[in-house]
Amino acid sequence: MRELPNQPLESGPGCGMDMPAVWTTDPGGRPRVGSWAWRWAWLLAMLGLGLGAGVGVEAASAKISKVLPHLVDREGRHALSPSLYERDAYQAHLRERPEEVGGMRFDVHWKVSRDLAEGLRLRIELRGTGQPEVITLERPVERRPWYDRWSRVLLNEETFGRLGRLIAWRVSLWRGPEMIAEQRSFLW
Repeated sequence: MRELPNQPLESGPGCGMDMPAVWTTDPGGRPRVGSWAWRWAWLLAMLGLGLGAGVGVEAASAKISKVLPHLVDREGRHALSPSLYERDAYQAHLRERPEEVGGMRFDVHWKVSRDLAEGLRLRIELRGTGQPEVITLERPVERRPWYDRWSRVLLNEETFGRLGRLIAWRVSLWRGPEMIAEQRSFLW
């Protein structure tokens, strides 16, 4: 251990001290030199370890963010142009003229973590005015890049005719026998 000098140093007028002003002591009276630098280094190291521990860790999760049911005409279009206003106007036009409707399309926005990305199926269950039992549509889906997580499921004209007017729907994402995400309409 380092020895302290025995000569007192003056650090101010009329004030004698047993050790230089740059030396400090801990609560037990032991000298510490540069303790602030070690404290900051330790704090930064712990902070770096704490923040770095969570990097790259993604919890297994799945979510269905949005479900958009659209009527489609006999040519398979749900809008005449890419404008949202035009899409809504064309949907109102198709609701007013059921003879022009050629089916229904569900656009589903979903996401799932990498851990759950294998063997996924999208299931859509529908209740309508034309049939008392639930109509179920199912198709396999694959995890795609973050900018393209939309899946489209088309209800053909024959099945749409059996369904009648859509009352309620439920969309679920399945991995094997386990349902990992779900979204349903208000009336389901």
